[in-house]
Amino acid sequence: MLRALAVDDERPSLEELLYLLTADPRIGTVEGAGDATEALRRINRALESGPDGPEAIDVVFLDIQMPGLDGLDLARLLTGFARPPLVVFVTAHEDFAVQAFDLKAVDYVLKPVRKERLAEAVRRAVERGAAERRGPAPRIPVHEPDPDHIPVELGGVTRFVTVDDITHVEAQGDYARLHTERGSHLVRIPLSTLEERWRARGFVRIHRRHLVALRHIGELRLDAGTVSVLVGGEELQVSRRHARELRDLLMRRP
Repeated sequence: MLRALAVDDERPSLEELLYLLTADPRIGTVEGAGDATEALRRINRALESGPDGPEAIDVVFLDIQMPGLDGLDLARLLTGFARPPLVVFVTAHEDFAVQAFDLKAVDYVLKPVRKERLAEAVRRAVERGAAERRGPAPRIPVHEPDPDHIPVELGGVTRFVTVDDITHVEAQGDYARLHTERGSHLVRIPLSTLEERWRARGFVRIHRRHLVALRHIGELRLDAGTVSVLVGGEELQVSRRHARELRDLLMRRP
């Protein structure tokens, strides 16, 4: 049974969130706070009480854009505590998801909040809390990632994309965007890691930002000294340092 704190400066949104959380049988108690400063005072009391004390809070359902101290600021402050509560962001804005997960958020729920989606966030909080109480898992042999599939998050559900369906990969900071003929998926894996992992599967670097699957290259184009390839209907530039290697690989391709 989770002890929860919901934080939102908009009263109707806060009341709706409190109502939905109260209806979830996995939530034991739930309180509300109208801004991050009030929430921080309440969390401080919880931390002083200890994890088994009467004031304890297990999880904070936190809005992001609030006057004064915003939700991301509060989450950053909580990372400085030894045993902070878990954080689930509940927001109308998609733009802060990367920052939220960098702060080890359990989940990122978009408004308007659906009952089923909030229930999934509660499930994740229950599982994360149970894992933290168990402590570090015993050391076991590390298995290589599944060579044929890669997990991606889609609408709060983990799905598995077949590596052979990936046409190319685009670097986006510490993340990589996987492109298939049906869409794209953002994963938190550097492009250099995927390059090393998938080299034997026919993926080749053509640019500092792009990794392509040789099997999905439809055309190699030369125009006024520049080289590009057509991959999955998209034209991608090939840097000079990678052009020769790519031509050689394509010439040897069956």
